[in-house]
Amino acid sequence: MIHRRLLGALAVAVLAVATACSDDDGASAPASSPAASGTAAATTSTAAATTAAPTTAATPPSSAAATTAPGEPTPTTGATTGATAAPADTEPPGDPEVTLTQVADLSSPVDLKWRDGDPGLYVVEKEGRIERLVDGEPTTVLDVSDLTSEGSEQGLLGLAFAPGGEVAYINYTDNNGDTVISEHPVAADGTFGTGDSARIVLEIDQPYDNHNGGDLMFGPDGYLYIGMGDGGAGGDPERRATDLSSLLGKVLRIDPAIAQGQPYTVPPDNPFVGTAGAAPEIWASGLRNPWRFSFDRETGDLWIADVGQNAWEEVDVAPATDGRDAGKGLSFGWSAFEGDARYNEDVSPEGHTPPIATYSHDLGCSISGGVRVRGGPIPALEGWYVYGDYCSGLMWALEVTGEGADVAAGRTVELPPVASPSAVLAGPNGETYVLSLNGPVYRLDPA
Repeated sequence: MIHRRLLGALAVAVLAVATACSDDDGASAPASSPAASGTAAATTSTAAATTAAPTTAATPPSSAAATTAPGEPTPTTGATTGATAAPADTEPPGDPEVTLTQVADLSSPVDLKWRDGDPGLYVVEKEGRIERLVDGEPTTVLDVSDLTSEGSEQGLLGLAFAPGGEVAYINYTDNNGDTVISEHPVAADGTFGTGDSARIVLEIDQPYDNHNGGDLMFGPDGYLYIGMGDGGAGGDPERRATDLSSLLGKVLRIDPAIAQGQPYTVPPDNPFVGTAGAAPEIWASGLRNPWRFSFDRETGDLWIADVGQNAWEEVDVAPATDGRDAGKGLSFGWSAFEGDARYNEDVSPEGHTPPIATYSHDLGCSISGGVRVRGGPIPALEGWYVYGDYCSGLMWALEVTGEGADVAAGRTVELPPVASPSAVLAGPNGETYVLSLNGPVYRLDPA
């Protein structure tokens, strides 16, 4: 896979971040508004960052030529993309132009999902509630605020509906700061069952209060995927991300249904089933804080926005085979690498999958991804990957070229900024939604 970095020339102040924060000492920072704050609905994007750079294939991460000492990223103004420059007499393709349409204003939204046959959008609020939105009007359908911790990177963090929509799973940090995955029946009106009707599926100890991951979703294969951060502090101090005995710093894959008296089962084709000393739930490893990930609804490819440490943010992609098995057994390199720069020298650089795109902390400090657009109201965005940065509020669309093992990054286009974007997510009909931790829920619409 060819590694591409993001093109950009806009430098912004790096601010403290709450949700999915980058840090250098493990301390949870208070929430701050980004320097480039969000604008009112119907702001038109610009094409200020679309000039292509010459193609340069990345040196494989195992090569010394690709390594940089921690805290000393390759000197650039922002980051760069590797798309081939168009000949002087050729007009480049037009850039997508979008507006932001505010569809709701809630409290600290961090996730958005839907279920088949239901007109509502289900928005997760970090404080412990899920709101069902119909025509912009919210109704609380779950409140577990008494069960959730209140730290800056803690709370109710993720939601997934099982196929059919009659059962839901949530990801939250409990009052001890540990990760809990719980199952809830969902009534016809969208109300979630609690108390005796709910059950705990999986509990994972968290050694620190940051880097909890929080995303979960059902993949194309019908199994539940769970994103787990490396356990927190800074710099992966216990080297958990590549430790196959630990569930931290991983994407997990389970069947959450009760079977043989167990709260969940491990699919027999998980890559480390039968591997001595390895946790069989692990699907992929080498992640710092995969705050949000997504499956390409057309190809099944797995896209991960992994929050960086002090210098680089990254986008990872794992192509699927026949729509399945994206990311199976892969390591995405943390903490041997931050982005494609060498980080912890005592972690082997061998065998890791490099990112498809990175950007430096000149442009922000905490990536909020991300979805590859399929369908929806903006044909010009078809196939592009949309993401943003929590600290700076900058938003981008990344052109994706090639398929399968040849997937690569092309141009990038700046989109309207959003204050404190916490997630970029797909809607039921291919719409793209951007959530702001400050409250607004936006939809991308044609300019």
